[in-house]
Amino acid sequence: MRYPVFGRSGIKVSELCLGAMTFGEEWGWGSNAKESRAIFDAFVEAGGNFIDTADVYTGGTSERLLGELIASERDRFVVSTKFTAGPGARDPNAAGNSRKNMRRALEASLRRLRTDYVDVYWVHVWDFLTPIEEVMQSLDDLVREGKVHYVGLSDAPAWVVARAQTMAELRGWAPLSAIQVLYSLSERSVEGEFLPMADALDLAVCCWSPLDQGLLTGKFSQGSPAGRDSERSRLRGEGIPEEKRSIVDALERVAAELGSSPAQVALRWLRMRSPRAIPIVGARTLAQLRDNLGAIRLEIPEPLFERLERASRRPLAWPHEMFGSPAQTGFTYGGFLDRIETTRPFPVCHEPGSGPASYVAEDAKKA
Repeated sequence: MRYPVFGRSGIKVSELCLGAMTFGEEWGWGSNAKESRAIFDAFVEAGGNFIDTADVYTGGTSERLLGELIASERDRFVVSTKFTAGPGARDPNAAGNSRKNMRRALEASLRRLRTDYVDVYWVHVWDFLTPIEEVMQSLDDLVREGKVHYVGLSDAPAWVVARAQTMAELRGWAPLSAIQVLYSLSERSVEGEFLPMADALDLAVCCWSPLDQGLLTGKFSQGSPAGRDSERSRLRGEGIPEEKRSIVDALERVAAELGSSPAQVALRWLRMRSPRAIPIVGARTLAQLRDNLGAIRLEIPEPLFERLERASRRPLAWPHEMFGSPAQTGFTYGGFLDRIETTRPFPVCHEPGSGPASYVAEDAKKA
């Protein structure tokens, strides 16, 4: 296990984060207490120290189980939890990102986690109602009180993240250390705005659903039970969407050549694609977690990595395609782009017709 520095902070976290959303059976598909402990123990044995949960996961059971598991060595772990959601709330202020709900939610999370602080506190979803300054000042208050060490935004537009970070910098509030986004081999839309922003603002990028809800594990492929039973897959909303079939096919061919599982390759691709990316792996069984942990030791040779790149690239929203086009870079940089040296993110052109431009820094490319 390697330990990336967590964005704009001093803490070191394991390169895979254990997602504890599966801890508890209240939602009808999670793990019981015994299996959750086995998953947690295997993760820790592999060197994992970063665990992610939320106040609403399995009705609070996720936090309660995690609190029991970390109790004997609390300071060893980097524990993150979230607030915003309030399903079934009896009043309108028991959800959202207001100062009132933030404090209420944190106090409840601390009780369930059996701790007096959380390492990373996330705004779970941006609510578009609470002013940015209220959110950032309230988070800063919690940091100053010692109840929270670091803060981050999950599921928020890039412009909100950028404005919040700038506001924190100018007003001396606790800065954001990370963002949490949907990112996987089969869902790369964040590469247009979010990854360049993370580079510019020095943010860690925690990736939820890095296996695209199981799509990248091979379980829906032809020959698997779900793949063979197309009617059952259809009724359950499973199966491989047509627009992602070529990605899954390429992934499985690469996995076969490497003698690895598709899940291991998909997780390793994320880590290689961006040094800031920290996949959040959620496992319902010990076997699933052990398979995911195999990504730590996996190496993907450059030709196979490029094969995955070509299969999964998709056009990005304007203006990113324009920024990376040969005509535009020749115009913008006077024809000197290939001779300019910088560690700042800048557009790199792929071969014509192969897909969109990517934004990388020289140190990232060398890594």
